[in-house]
Amino acid sequence: MARFPWQRLGTYALLSAIALAMLLPLLWLLSTALKAPTEDIFQFPPRLLPASPTLENFKNVLAAEPFGLYFKNSLVISTLTVVLNLLFCALAAYPLARLAFRGREVLFSAIVATIAIPFQIVMIPLYILSVQVGVRNSYLGVIFPSLATAFGIFLLRQAFLAVPKELEEAARLDGCTELGIWWHVMIPAVRPALATLAIFTFIGSWGDFLWPLLVLDDPDYFTLPLGVAKLAGTFSLDWRLVSAGSILAIAPAIAFFLLAQRYIIPANTDSGLKG
Repeated sequence: MARFPWQRLGTYALLSAIALAMLLPLLWLLSTALKAPTEDIFQFPPRLLPASPTLENFKNVLAAEPFGLYFKNSLVISTLTVVLNLLFCALAAYPLARLAFRGREVLFSAIVATIAIPFQIVMIPLYILSVQVGVRNSYLGVIFPSLATAFGIFLLRQAFLAVPKELEEAARLDGCTELGIWWHVMIPAVRPALATLAIFTFIGSWGDFLWPLLVLDDPDYFTLPLGVAKLAGTFSLDWRLVSAGSILAIAPAIAFFLLAQRYIIPANTDSGLKG
């Protein structure tokens, strides 16, 4: 008789409890956003399910603040950040992984070491530089610090190192240039790593608050985090509206993750071997 898998059941139960603990703040935020104005959100014991769910809070938020403009700004900035970050990180990671030149390991170590530097240390120099080059109060000014990241270069370099050398050698025998090998062989081979970096970059850019707050003071360029902060100042006594605005701000990031996560772990045989 087969033994009941108690160990597997315990593992699933632990993982389910951790997942519930992580989802609980989000569920509470959604519950608060759906509660009617007459319902006490501070009642004890707290009630997770609203007594009379309503979408009125979302309508009031959309009427009070130009969330359409904030959404457009965040979408443009996050999309450009992802595209440019993937491009520059891939261009930097390829020679560090596949080309032999003097000082390669030292250069790579120096790049990785910058991960330990908090953003607050380089924030002021970056702000001064953005003012000097004239990109303050612009999309490029918000994107500027994320054009290339040490984490992205590290992640893609490790992915490039795992690509079989036979693919590269076959392309070189066919007369392919280094740039052609990078584009036609290496990029398709590291699609899972690119998808992973895209998810991290998009979510990080979408939720970034500190740098846009520093580099933007024109409301026409405000992103969703700045819009939610402005909303919290306007309706500081009505947490239903603040919660509704927060849900509107985080929903696109969750949707992007759900759409992109299926590309993270494809079968290894699919990496660059299909035409």
